[in-house]
Amino acid sequence: MSQPSPSPPDTNEPLVETRIGDTPITLLGTAHVSRKSAEAVRNLIESGRYEVIAVELCASRHHALSEPEALAHMDLMQVFREGKAAMVAANLAMGAYQQRLAEQYGIEPGAEMRAAMAGAEAHALPLELIDRDIGTTLRRTAANLGWWKRLTLFSGLLAGLLSREEVDEKEIERLKEGDMLEAAFAEFAEDRQDLYEPLIAERDRYMAAKLALAAQRHPGRHILAVVGAGHLKGIAEQLPRLTDPEAEITRLEALPPRPLWPKVLPWVIVALVLFGFWLGFNRSSELGWQLVGDWVLINGGLSALGSLFAAAHPLTIITAFIAAPITSLNPTIGAGMVTAAAELMLRKPQVRDFASLRHDTIEWQGWWRNRVSRTLLVFLFSTLGSAIGTYLAGFRIIEQLTG
Repeated sequence: MSQPSPSPPDTNEPLVETRIGDTPITLLGTAHVSRKSAEAVRNLIESGRYEVIAVELCASRHHALSEPEALAHMDLMQVFREGKAAMVAANLAMGAYQQRLAEQYGIEPGAEMRAAMAGAEAHALPLELIDRDIGTTLRRTAANLGWWKRLTLFSGLLAGLLSREEVDEKEIERLKEGDMLEAAFAEFAEDRQDLYEPLIAERDRYMAAKLALAAQRHPGRHILAVVGAGHLKGIAEQLPRLTDPEAEITRLEALPPRPLWPKVLPWVIVALVLFGFWLGFNRSSELGWQLVGDWVLINGGLSALGSLFAAAHPLTIITAFIAAPITSLNPTIGAGMVTAAAELMLRKPQVRDFASLRHDTIEWQGWWRNRVSRTLLVFLFSTLGSAIGTYLAGFRIIEQLTG
């Protein structure tokens, strides 16, 4: 049974002492923007009481903390091919948000996790990563929302991270209770009911299950688990209830099934557009060419406008105008792939662009100044312009045929 215990003399952070079988576990609740929490982690590890360190990190977040310059070695074309441009942009936005916190308040989010990682390495202690992969959490969160709320929530989150130079005190207070992901979502959600389950409750169960497996791997060795204070109670309550931790992890890692319509809809639209062209030419060659012209002007024009907004090279903008009407008739190739390739060829990022990427993206203007982040914007905005253009041009074709 989990019991709150008096904190050691060298920390005032909340502790819960529990055990699984013969394995004692100490849960340390931390604030992710607190120097005291980082000091508490260091002091507890230095005490020599603990033989295994567990942290509220997944593999990707651990990699980001341990190798902060990893973005400097990314292959941009591979990022685009694998459909990870939006995720990379979101990671850059989150990194910029963290840097603004550091500069504004002298606080480095995640310092307590870095302290735990450094302490484990210094004392040659096993390090257990117990949080769920952030991509899985985001996918399960998105599946819990309607499509409109999903769109407004994620776009609002990204816009909010980019748009403000300063972070207000309310956000700091939220960060003291949970992690940055939870705090950022909380600001843009109208309510937290549909976010609480995937963001908090599921992760409580997941981290409890991972701790149970860690106890099996290190029987009898005292585990110190460094988690956000907002997860402390939930993990402590879940630990005694676990009967099959492996099954629980498998269930919580399962990705929601992708709906069929996003795969089918683009092909349906292509079929309808081509059918519209056929009908137009059947009625008259003049109408047919008018429909083709509308398709090119609207689709290509909006994709070119997106590229222009991203401050793309003039030849990239022309490429967007030419490519978008063609790629929109082949859903296997996106306009963004073509425009990004053109931008990379015309303005190849240099070593200094990668080196200054994190610093440049602190301010929103820097996204347009740095060649790496600007290429990401070219990909995203030209893709968005082409997508909007496809629907608007499609409606225009229908209007012309039925008018």
